[in-house]
Amino acid sequence: MSPERINPAELSPPTGFSHAVAATGSRLVFLAGQTALDSAGKVVGATLPEQFERALTGLLTALAAAGGTPADLVRVTVYAVDVAAYRAHAPALGRIWRRLAGREYPAMALVGIVRLWDAEAMVELDGIAVLDA
Repeated sequence: MSPERINPAELSPPTGFSHAVAATGSRLVFLAGQTALDSAGKVVGATLPEQFERALTGLLTALAAAGGTPADLVRVTVYAVDVAAYRAHAPALGRIWRRLAGREYPAMALVGIVRLWDAEAMVELDGIAVLDA
């Protein structure tokens, strides 16, 4: 898959996301929401960056199991229980993203929510990927 990242000059410069991603391929992979759960189903990480890293690792692990790579991500939604904290940690979260997923970003959205399934969870990520056959 070769995604085309579209960032029109008329829109604000994207930081940590792409305004649009056009992708061609033959296999869609819908990635369920991932939080900071360990393999035993326990939330780990005391800080938002720690939980974000664990959630992103889980998302990328599911993607790899489906045969994809971070470059195949075309859409990621981030659900955060504290948007102000997410904004405050944005530089660290960006560094985590780049280390684990690379410098190209999918189309993304951040949604502020009241809580997640596990009350200790601070952030959840889900996504869509397009893979070649």
